[in-house]
Amino acid sequence: MFVITLRYTAELDRIDAAVPAHTEWVDSQYDAGIFVASGAMTPREGGVILAVGIERAELEARIALDPFKRQGLAEYTIAEFTPRRVAAGLERLQG
Repeated sequence: MFVITLRYTAELDRIDAAVPAHTEWVDSQYDAGIFVASGAMTPREGGVILAVGIERAELEARIALDPFKRQGLAEYTIAEFTPRRVAAGLERLQG
């Protein structure tokens, strides 16, 4: 499992202009079964994504296609971990 954090590196007006394309990219990752949770940080400085069922190199390749990344609007950090325990109903997260 991966925890991806992204931090905006541009003004919010540029982020807002790219949100529709970014949302389309995020939706495609959900459709592929890779993303299991995502959302904006509070305060609005970036976002967090949980991803499963993918190798790191493939995840990095997919992130490179995110419009936020392609336009230089955000920096990404990827942390990999192995969940040892999950709440009932979330067993899929254990890989």
